[in-house]
Amino acid sequence: MRLIQPDDYIREVLTEAKVIAMVGASDKEDRPSHRVMRYLQSRGYRVIPVNPRIAGKELLGETVYGDIREVEEEVDMVDIFRKSEDVPSVALAAMSHFKTLKSIWMQLGITSFSAAEVARAKGLKVVQDRCPAIEIPRLMD
Repeated sequence: MRLIQPDDYIREVLTEAKVIAMVGASDKEDRPSHRVMRYLQSRGYRVIPVNPRIAGKELLGETVYGDIREVEEEVDMVDIFRKSEDVPSVALAAMSHFKTLKSIWMQLGITSFSAAEVARAKGLKVVQDRCPAIEIPRLMD
């Protein structure tokens, strides 16, 4: 099932975001999360990586955090590269930790209608089953 998410809505999410926490960021260059992080940085976004396996290391110039609740600065968007069943706990942690969070983004193949419902009820925008590295050139170039 393809989710209906209007282009203007996705464009607004991408325009509002300046600082992104990427949950599931990888240090392996062949992984999609690594490529997407690099791409977002090339487009001017600050991307803060979150991955307990590589916590404390540096990834593409940023310190990696082991948990979303350890990120010390505010972010506008949380980009989730985790299994769909992991999304509710990540989204809830992000919503309770970040005071200025504007959106939750779930990567291609990742959906959580329960997390989306809670996030929308808190006034956040939600994008599911999309990739910003595909949407940015499609909608903003």
